Amino acid sequence: MNSELIELLFPWLLILLAMLTGTVLEKAHFNRIHKREAEFAGLATLSTRQLPAGRAVTESSLVMGDVVVSIDYFKRFLASLRNIFGGEVKSYGSLIDRGRREAILRMKEQCPTADLIVNVRIETSSVSQGGKKQLGSVEVLAYGTAIHFSEAPSFENS
Repeated sequence: MNSELIELLFPWLLILLAMLTGTVLEKAHFNRIHKREAEFAGLATLSTRQLPAGRAVTESSLVMGDVVVSIDYFKRFLASLRNIFGGEVKSYGSLIDRGRREAILRMKEQCPTADLIVNVRIETSSVSQGGKKQLGSVEVLAYGTAIHFSEAPSFENS
C-alpha cells in the first residue's frame, strides 16, 4: 500500500517541484531585468524612423540583442491543459514578455553611449518544439539603429 501511494504522489511531487523551481527562476530573471532597465532608462528606443529635428547625427550603427528563453515544465503542463479546454495561454505570454525585454536590454547594452535607438524591430521564432507540438523555447531578436548626436544643435538654412 505504501509503494502504491508513492507511485501516485510521485508525478504530482515532480510537478510541484517544477512549479516552485520555475517560479523562483522566473522571478529572479524579472528582478535582474528590472535592475538593468533602470540602468538604461535614459536610452530611448523608438519604432519610428524619424529623428528629432535640429541635431546633427555624428554616428549611427546597427545594434541588436538576441535571447532564447525556455518555458519551464510546470508552465508547459498548464499550457497543455489550456490547449485541451481552450482560452488564453498566459504562461506563454510571460515567456514572450521576458524574451522581449531581455532582447531589448541586450540591444541597449551594445551601445550604452548612444543618444537614441530608432527603427526598433522585434522578431520572434520558435526554436525547439516540446513533445506533442508544444512550444519549448522561443528566440527573440531586437534590432535598430543607434544614433549619436553632436553636442550643439545644428540649424540648416532652408
